[in-house]
Amino acid sequence: MPLLRTTRSLRATRTTVLAGLLLAGTAVVPMASASATPLYRNPHASVSERVKDLMARMTLDDKVGQMTQGERGAATPAQSAAARLGSILSGGGSTPTPNTPAGWADMVDAYQKAATSTGLGIPIIYGADAVHGHNNVYGATVFPHNIGLGAANDPRLVEKIGAVTAEETAATGVKWAFAPCLCVARDDRWGRTYESFGEIPRNAVENSVVIEGLQGRELDDNTSVLATAKHFIGDGGTTGGDDQGNTQISLDELRRIHLPPFRAAVDHGVGSVMISFNSWNGVKDHGNKFLITDLLKGELRFSGFVISDWNGIDQIDGQEGFTAAEVKQAVNAGIDMIMVPYDYRKFIDTLKAEVLNGDVPMSRIDDANRRILTKKFELGLFEHPYTDRSLQQDFGSAAHRAVARQAVRESQVLLKNDGVLPLAKRNNKIFVAGKNANDMGNQAGGWTLTWQGQSGERVIPGTTILDGIKAGAGKDTVVTYDRAGGGIDSGYNVAVAVVGETPYAEGDGDRPGGLGLDAEDLALIAKLKASGVPLVVVTVSGRPLDIAAQLPSVKGLVAAWLPGSEGAGVADVLYGDYNPTGKLSFTWPKSSSQEPINAGDGKQGLFPYGYGLSYRRHHR
Repeated sequence: MPLLRTTRSLRATRTTVLAGLLLAGTAVVPMASASATPLYRNPHASVSERVKDLMARMTLDDKVGQMTQGERGAATPAQSAAARLGSILSGGGSTPTPNTPAGWADMVDAYQKAATSTGLGIPIIYGADAVHGHNNVYGATVFPHNIGLGAANDPRLVEKIGAVTAEETAATGVKWAFAPCLCVARDDRWGRTYESFGEIPRNAVENSVVIEGLQGRELDDNTSVLATAKHFIGDGGTTGGDDQGNTQISLDELRRIHLPPFRAAVDHGVGSVMISFNSWNGVKDHGNKFLITDLLKGELRFSGFVISDWNGIDQIDGQEGFTAAEVKQAVNAGIDMIMVPYDYRKFIDTLKAEVLNGDVPMSRIDDANRRILTKKFELGLFEHPYTDRSLQQDFGSAAHRAVARQAVRESQVLLKNDGVLPLAKRNNKIFVAGKNANDMGNQAGGWTLTWQGQSGERVIPGTTILDGIKAGAGKDTVVTYDRAGGGIDSGYNVAVAVVGETPYAEGDGDRPGGLGLDAEDLALIAKLKASGVPLVVVTVSGRPLDIAAQLPSVKGLVAAWLPGSEGAGVADVLYGDYNPTGKLSFTWPKSSSQEPINAGDGKQGLFPYGYGLSYRRHHR
């Protein structure tokens, strides 16, 4: 590839000379003698001194490599090191074999060994979507998705969840979590609504303290991981709730609704920010310099590094794949590290050419490297690149699961109770039914082992809601289960139907056609109603559902959201072992036709924002 474009020869000459020196490995700043330990290797030197010294030794290849993130399935440790990649990630469901903490540690350590064996020995940082626990790994503690945590309204607990997630993530060698999602979801038809803490900025602002839990007191603690505030900005405000769609709002509304959680994240010292797939008024965020450089880095004074989303730069021009123009626009807009899962080699070659022809200034490359390397030094990766396997003894431990069970209890929202709840533990006859009563995959939702998640009774270890109901039953209480409601008769005291959604993630989760219950759920509710047995409905879902037509048929209604691995926490509330305290962080619509519906917009929902009942004192 020619180094100069003839039309730009004068403008590019000085950049080419500098890049040529860098490519040749010639330091711009004089180095110490070869026998001396480089300053960047001195853990007692300041981070800024270490970064400056290391960057003086780096070639353009080194620097462009640091700005590139590849996927484990496309880059072996040897290939990653040869390309000088700064980061490797696991996409949803991209796991080693075996999918155990030890298997992950072996994999990550192999990448680190290869990286640290190169000339400068710069370690990689490994990233994964640990969005409700370290959810890619079998056996991890899987917490409720953010929609449930928003209903719990307990930021101190959320910070503790961040700390547990960090410990289990670090136990596998992964030191970078692509969490938290700080979107403010304004249309429940959006497939990522469950990743939102609520429909108003305060929900995400208050729960952004999860960053403190993830990053710990110091980033170089062995139990700390780098947090990622995502997705910047406006992903929850797209027209029609269209994933990766167009957020058509004024700058004032962007600042008022979608910016506050990111301001809070910066205040918490968040290490990285991920750019959103959506457009703002027709311009893709991935190429928007005003949003990334002026607003995030300038106005908010964000000092960490900015990462693109999965192949996000490909979408800037609306065509498949990325072009030199898109690479130039994205990097000049302020993105520091580019997630190019499979085309990392092409990206490196393209970005190098854009630097050499003067379209991407060396100052932009240096700024990106300074930000990335600062976090690597702060994480202690240069001193401790390998997995601390002592942390694996607590992976998925009873203590960690107790935190998750408490989060499940606090996230339950009691929406209706005509005297049927709490369930009597003794001398009771309970019929349990529904596709979500005994299905770990359904209650965990998307981003669990795989990107879209999967149904399955025992997909992950933990307790189903049925397990919890059975375990909580006292003396002389009978619990009968049939998914479709077969066998129910008037001899039962109460029926519990656990209904709702099956797993999905973004894209597949968009529901522009409405939020009604599916045919299986509707048939079940009709069958149970016909039996004459008092009916309690528990919804397992990633958003409010259209249930107004069914509401008169039920005596009790509980929103359980997506509780994760500890379904027994739902039963704790059903039995009254924990008095429900959850409050809606989303307005519950009367029908899907009301969407979008949000607090303060004048629309009257079925249940308002902030609604949630508790039990009166009772004797059993």
